Amino acid sequence: MAGNSLRMKRFIHILAISLLLTPSLWAQNDSSRHNISIDEVTIVGKRPMKEIGIQQTKLDSAILKENIALSIADVLTFNSSIFVKSYGRATLSTVAFRGTEASHTQVTWNGMRINNPMLGMVDFSMIPSYFIDDASLLHGSSSVNETGGGLGGAVKLSTKAADADGFGLQYIQGVGSFNTFDEFLRLTYGNDHWQLSTRIVYSSSPNDYKFVNREKKENIYDEQMNIIGQYYPTMRNRSGAYKDLHILQEAYYNTGRGSRFGLNAWYINSNRELPRLTVDYGDEKAFENRQREETFRGILSWDFLRSNWKVGAKAGYTYSWMPYDYRRDVGNGNMVSMIRARNKVNTVYGQAEAEYYIGKKWLFTASLSAYQHFALNRDKNIITTEGNSRIVGYNKARVEVSSSVSAKWKPYERVGLALTLREDMFGRDYSPIIPAFFIDGVISKRGNVVAKASVSRNYRFPTLNDLYFLPGGNPNLEKENGWSYDGGLSFAVSKKNKYSLSGSATWFESRIRDWIIWLPSPMGYYKPTNIELVHSYGLELKSNFSLQLLSDLLFDLGATYSWTPSIDYGKNLSEADRSYGKQLVYIPLHSAAATATLSWRKWSLLYKWCYYSERYTMSSNDIMLTGKLPEYFMNNIAIEKIFSTRWAELSVKGSVNNLFDEEYMSVLSRPMPGINFEIFLGITPKWGKN
Repeated sequence: MAGNSLRMKRFIHILAISLLLTPSLWAQNDSSRHNISIDEVTIVGKRPMKEIGIQQTKLDSAILKENIALSIADVLTFNSSIFVKSYGRATLSTVAFRGTEASHTQVTWNGMRINNPMLGMVDFSMIPSYFIDDASLLHGSSSVNETGGGLGGAVKLSTKAADADGFGLQYIQGVGSFNTFDEFLRLTYGNDHWQLSTRIVYSSSPNDYKFVNREKKENIYDEQMNIIGQYYPTMRNRSGAYKDLHILQEAYYNTGRGSRFGLNAWYINSNRELPRLTVDYGDEKAFENRQREETFRGILSWDFLRSNWKVGAKAGYTYSWMPYDYRRDVGNGNMVSMIRARNKVNTVYGQAEAEYYIGKKWLFTASLSAYQHFALNRDKNIITTEGNSRIVGYNKARVEVSSSVSAKWKPYERVGLALTLREDMFGRDYSPIIPAFFIDGVISKRGNVVAKASVSRNYRFPTLNDLYFLPGGNPNLEKENGWSYDGGLSFAVSKKNKYSLSGSATWFESRIRDWIIWLPSPMGYYKPTNIELVHSYGLELKSNFSLQLLSDLLFDLGATYSWTPSIDYGKNLSEADRSYGKQLVYIPLHSAAATATLSWRKWSLLYKWCYYSERYTMSSNDIMLTGKLPEYFMNNIAIEKIFSTRWAELSVKGSVNNLFDEEYMSVLSRPMPGINFEIFLGITPKWGKN
C-alpha cells in the first residue's frame, strides 16, 4: 500500500511538472475563471501608466471567492509563486517572496499598512478571503511604489463598494470535517449616492483531525511482555479548537461632483487553542495553551477626482489586544498559570496622496503617510510593580513616516520609464533615499510581447520585538538594506470566443546586508543578530490558458513556478557555525501551483494543486534526524451548481481537500490534516428583481 501511494504521488508530481513545462502555460494567473466568452486581448500600448515596469500578480474577486471558507493564506498557496508557511489548520500562516522572510513582506489593507509593529509580520490565517475584493502581489522592487521595507515584496489587499441597487442579501452555510461550521452573511444597500455593506464571518471547529505521528513509536509486546515490534501511532490533533468572528462594515458616499467619502471598519474576535506538537507525550488534559485576539481596524477616506488629477486623504486607527496563556497541571488537577503574556498595540494612521497627468506621456505622484504606534508587552506572571526590575516586557512608542514621489514617462507609445524616490523614518532613525527605477517596452505588438526590468534599493528597520523584547531584544541591531534587480518577458494572445493565452518569465536577484535573524544565545534564550549578507536569486514563471470548447463550455488553466535559492554568506558566528553558503531555513528551493476550472452553464468543476520542495530546519542544512521537512504535494477538488429561481439564486458546492490524503508538515512537529470535506449552501434573494 505504501509503495502504491508513493508511486501515485510521483506520478502526480511528474504530471504537474509536465504541465508546467508546456509552453502554453507560462502566463499571468489573473483570469476570472468563470463561464464567459473569451474576448480579444487589449492592445498592450494602452496599458496603465501606473503599471510601467511593475512585476505583479493580480488576484481578482473570482479567485478570492473560489472557496470562501479559505483564508488569504490558502488562496495564495494555490494561486501564486510565493511561499506560504503554516503552523497548522487555523494557526499562524505567513507568506514570503523570493527567498526572504515573513517580516520582509509588507501588507496593506485599503492603503493602510497592517504589519504588526511588534512582530513585523501578518498572520494571513486571520484574513478571510470573503472580506477581500482585490488582491495584488507586488514582487521585489515593485513594492517600493506602495510602501517601504518590502525587501521581498508587498501584498496589497482592498475592498470595493458593493455596487448595489436597493437592498441585497447573501447567506452561505458551510459544514465540514472535524465538526467545522462556517457562516457567511452579507447585507448591502445602494443608490445613486450611497453604497453600504455589512459582511460577517463566523467559523468554529474542535479541529481534532487524525494524523500519523512519525516522531513517536509505540511498542508491540507478546504475552511475556517482550517487545516484538513497533509502529507509528495514529493520534488526534488535541487542543486545536478555534472560534473566529469577523465583522466588516463599509459605507461610501459619492457626491456626484468628483468627491467620494469612505468608511471601512473591521472587527476581529478570535479564540484559538494552540495544538500540541508531535513530540508532546504528556496528557493533553494536563495543560492549556491558548491564543486570543481582539483587533479593530478603521479607515476614513476622501478622494477627489478630476479628468487629469486626483487627490486623496485617509485617517485610520488600529487597536489590537493579543493575550497568550499557558497553564499546566502541577498535580491533583490543580492548573497553574505559567505564562500570562499580554500584548497591546494602538496605532494612529494618516496619509495624503496626489496624482497628476500631463497629457498621455507623463504621470506624477506623491504620497506621505505616518503611523504612531503605542505598544505594550508584558508577562503578568512576573510583573510586580513598574519600578521593580523583575518586569519582563516593554512599553514603547514609535512614529513611522514614509514619503514618496514618482514620475512615469512614456516618450513613445511602446516605451515606458518610471522613477520612484522614497524615504522612511522610524523613530529618530532615517533611511537614505530609496530609489527605484522601472522600464518596460513592447517588443512586438504581434503577441503583445513586453519586456520589463527594474532596480531598487530598500531598507527595513528592526521591529519593536527585535529591539526591546525581554529577554533577548538587541537595541544595537542595524537596519537591513539591499539592492534588488529583476527583468523578464511577458506575452498575451487570443482569438475571440476561441482561446486566450498569456505568460511571463522573470529573473530576480537581491543582496541584503545586515539580515536580522534570531539565534540561540549562551544564556539559554534566543537573541536577534545581523547576518552580514544574504544573496537571493531565482526565476518566477506564471501562466494562464483559457479555451472556449463550446458556446457554453469553458476550460481555464493557470500555473505558477518559482525557483528561489537564498544563501547565507554571513561570517561564521562561532566555530560550530556551518551556515555559510547554505540555504536559509524554511525556504523551499522549488514551489509550484496549478489551478484548472471547467465551467458548463451553471456547473463548475475546480481542481487545485501545489508543490513545495524540501525545507531545511537547521541553518547548517544538516539532514540528520529532523534537519529537514520532506517535499509535499497538495490536491483539492470542488464542484458547484447554481440554481436560479424567480425569487432567489441558490448554490450548492462540495469540496475535497487533500484529495490523496497526503501526510505533510509545513513546520516541524506541526502535523496537517489528511483528506477532509466541506459542503456549502448559499442563497441570494432577488428582492423582487427579474
